[in-house]
Amino acid sequence: MIRPLPLFSIGLALLAGCTSPGETLEREVGEFDLRLGRDATRSMAHGLVQPASTGVFHGGLDLSHASGWYTGQWSPSAGISADSELEVNSYLGYASQPVADMPGYELGVIHYSFPGFSEWNRNQYYAGLNLAGHQLGAALSSAAERTDSTLYLDLGRVTPFGVGVRMQYSHHVLETPRQLDDGESLRVFGDWSLNLSRPWLGGQLDLSYSDSSLRGCDIRPGCDGLLQFKAERPLY
Repeated sequence: MIRPLPLFSIGLALLAGCTSPGETLEREVGEFDLRLGRDATRSMAHGLVQPASTGVFHGGLDLSHASGWYTGQWSPSAGISADSELEVNSYLGYASQPVADMPGYELGVIHYSFPGFSEWNRNQYYAGLNLAGHQLGAALSSAAERTDSTLYLDLGRVTPFGVGVRMQYSHHVLETPRQLDDGESLRVFGDWSLNLSRPWLGGQLDLSYSDSSLRGCDIRPGCDGLLQFKAERPLY
C-alpha cells in the first residue's frame, strides 16, 4: 500500500494553487524529472482517477525516471473551504515507451487517502495502452462496501478541428443492496462522461456531458445528467 504524506501534499497543493491554470513547473533532480503544477501531469493515471470536481486549491507533483518508473501525489482538494475535505492521491507506476508502430503500455496503483476519514480510503489498480497519442485504459478499485471498475478512452486531438475527445464509463457494484425510496433494491449502477476540449485564443474551451443510470440520487448526489461548458485563460 502507498502511504501518503498529508502535510507534504498540502504544501504542494498550496504552492501549485499559486500558479496559473495549466502551468507546470519542471526541474531535473539528479536522474529524475520533477513536475509540479495545478493540472495533472500524467494523463493515464489521472485520467482514470480524476474526480468529478476539484477544490479551489489543488495540485501535486510527479517524479519520473528515464527507465519508465514514476511516482507522485495529487491533491484534488486541500480541504480549506468549509464544503470540502482534504484528499491526497498517491500513485506508483511504470510506463513503457512506444517502439515503431508498437503501442506502449502503462500500469500502476493509486491510493486514495482522506485524513480523518480512514473509512473512505481505498486502492485503485490501473493499466492501459498508448499508441500515437491515443490511450485506452482500465482501472479497478475495491473498498469495504463497493467495487468500482472504469474504462477510459482518450483519442487526443481529432481532425479536422483539432478537438480533444475523452470518454469514460464506470461500473459500480455495492456489497449490500440499497433500498430506494420507491421500494426497489439497487446493487449495480453505472455512470459515463464525454469531454470535448479545444485551445482557443491562448485559452482552453471544454464541453462535457455526464450521466448515470441512477435516478433520484438516493445513493449519491449529482447523479442526474449534467452538461457543462468551461472557458479558461491564464492572466499572465
